[in-house]
Amino acid sequence: MSKRLLLTLIAPVGLEEPLVDWLLEHASGRGFCSGPVNGHSASHESLTVAEQVSGRQRQIRFEIHAPEEEVCLMVQRLKRDFAGSNMHYWSTSLVESGNI
Repeated sequence: MSKRLLLTLIAPVGLEEPLVDWLLEHASGRGFCSGPVNGHSASHESLTVAEQVSGRQRQIRFEIHAPEEEVCLMVQRLKRDFAGSNMHYWSTSLVESGNI
């Protein structure tokens, strides 16, 4: 069995619909989850005045798990298709997953 990874994407809320559409097309029929999150950072260059005052920036988080090769390919395509979008990502090894 190939190594499985959990890919997490943190994106500006304005990218929610484009990313949903993109993942539905490029995630090989795999499901994924999404939800709102607040980003916090000591760097304020990309924050509005209201976000600087509140100390947080509203963002959207996506998570999908897939074999390592598929995750690597998705990341390459995301870098190409969403270049300069201020999206952050990470992948982690998935120890176990399943349905209960």
